[in-house]
Amino acid sequence: MVSETRLHPAELVLPMFVREGATEPVPIVSMPGVVQHTLESLPRAVEEAAAAGIGGIMLFGVPEKKDGRGSGGVDPAGILNLATTVAAGAAGDALVVQTDLCLDEFTDHGHCGVLDSDGRVDNDATLEVYRDMALAQATAGSQLLGLSGMMDGQVAAVRDALDGAGFADLPILAYSAKYASAFYGPFRDAVQSSLVGNRRTYQLNPGNRREGLREVELDIAEGADIVMVKPAMSYLDVLSDTAAISPVPVWAYQVSGEYSMIAAAAANGWIDRERTIYETVLGIRRAGADAVLTYFAIELAQSLAAGGPDA
Repeated sequence: MVSETRLHPAELVLPMFVREGATEPVPIVSMPGVVQHTLESLPRAVEEAAAAGIGGIMLFGVPEKKDGRGSGGVDPAGILNLATTVAAGAAGDALVVQTDLCLDEFTDHGHCGVLDSDGRVDNDATLEVYRDMALAQATAGSQLLGLSGMMDGQVAAVRDALDGAGFADLPILAYSAKYASAFYGPFRDAVQSSLVGNRRTYQLNPGNRREGLREVELDIAEGADIVMVKPAMSYLDVLSDTAAISPVPVWAYQVSGEYSMIAAAAANGWIDRERTIYETVLGIRRAGADAVLTYFAIELAQSLAAGGPDA
């Protein structure tokens, strides 16, 4: 009766990986229990997510070939766009099929944008690729675009492209306060990242709280329908700040490193897995997230359906 915050499966979004050329699901060693799906295994996984009652899935593509411009992300026959069509067909109206709009999975240098002649990320040239990528994903059947690249002006550029092509109703999730975090390590295994160097010139400094809020406000002004704080657990102050001022929904991403730490500690018997999953996601919701991206989405939803960890 007196609990101020509760969890519901509809508030959970499951990130999923789809690997080009795989003949069966491939386990991700640094993320025990998570796999790279094939186009053939994806429908059943989507149906499982829908049956658990979660709100959505977020798709990431793992291509066989990469180049300097991330062409596979724009190609209608690229793995992410093919997976989107497959997932949308399997999901129907049961959950929201979302797609990651970023180039890092598709570039041979691993950065979230194209590089200039000096090897630096070219923000404005990247925006042009994002526009094309947005239209490819929209055409493939994505129901929500997750802009995770942290390029300046990306929301406005993508919104303009979508509106001009007849996709005015397609919502944009802006990864607004995305920090240059050490917690992304396992994710880079999951997408077989080719990253050279680091992303500190366009992702946020972990010490900057006010800057995170400023980035959120800029994305809202550009037309973001939802704003994101990432990672979640080490940035609950930024999440709380964002929730206090945002007129649009606020989401948070419990990222790969957060998942893997919990999974590893639980496997060693050091913590109670079910209770820890519940408590960490509850804390993210308590700090102000309206929804949470988490690799525990199905497991947590099933636990909630059974009455929760204290049942």
